[in-house]
Amino acid sequence: MTGSLRLMAVHAHPDDESSKGSATMARYVAEGHDVMVVSCTGGERGDILNPRLKDDAEILRDMPEVRRREMAAAQEILGVQHTWLGFVDSGLPEGDPLPDLPAGCFALEPLEVTTEALVRVVRAFRPHVMTTYDENGGYPHPDHIMCHNVSVAAFRAAGDPSAYPGTGPAWQPLKLYYDRGFSRGKMLAMHEALLAAGKESPFGEWMKRWEDRPEGRVTTRIQCADYFPVRERALLAHATQIDPDGSFFAIPAKEQGAIWPTEEWDLAMSYVPVPDDEDDLFAGLGTEANADALASGGPHDLVIDDVAARVVPEPARG
Repeated sequence: MTGSLRLMAVHAHPDDESSKGSATMARYVAEGHDVMVVSCTGGERGDILNPRLKDDAEILRDMPEVRRREMAAAQEILGVQHTWLGFVDSGLPEGDPLPDLPAGCFALEPLEVTTEALVRVVRAFRPHVMTTYDENGGYPHPDHIMCHNVSVAAFRAAGDPSAYPGTGPAWQPLKLYYDRGFSRGKMLAMHEALLAAGKESPFGEWMKRWEDRPEGRVTTRIQCADYFPVRERALLAHATQIDPDGSFFAIPAKEQGAIWPTEEWDLAMSYVPVPDDEDDLFAGLGTEANADALASGGPHDLVIDDVAARVVPEPARG
């Protein structure tokens, strides 16, 4: 242990922090590091995905408050710090053609507004490492795409003392990762394990949907199987968003650890050189004092800058 390093995970909605990278966070908390989750929105427009709660009067009356309580429960289970960025859920548009996004939602906010809000949090918490989603949002929900955009913009701006004056002293996070927790390889391993045990698998349909989707790059694998039960409890804390009989729980946490014991990440930006086959988000940072000096020491050159622009598919033509 070389001191308490700091990790910030930036997510679009409450529950995303529990389904994406939560075992990694729980491991770092257990090792004595400081971890903060930032929820960009309150998940106000989320559907009730748990069939047992579809007709619950309290939830139907006040979904935003229910989701805040769920997030507080998940936060306690994971042992992380948490803050709300304060923007409004955009909802997931559906239909053909897709409807317009609602006025005032997160995805329609000017990038400089959302970036200033996140820079303020970054400069207050002073993370050495940040995590978020890739340029496609992990999947193309408008809030996930905005979450990517604002995370990258804040990562780039937070260390510039001329950017966003009045939001605190400049602080440059040293590494930015994309979550790669959902992959065809992982789903295939789970699918085959269920079939080998003579059980039905819910993952066949998942893989069919991903047949034409390229796998995201993985640079970093975190051994965290011991914390899969923590991940499961955190997921279940988001009772409105998680079906306890659904595919997330088709294989018990302990068995998942035997099949696929890691969570995967893609290092998109770094101010420090890193080893091949990296197995630690804090690799290359050294001691807390060394990492603090780098993050507060003024301009540096990026060693890795693999941020890509989002490519929007051309509409189908008859």
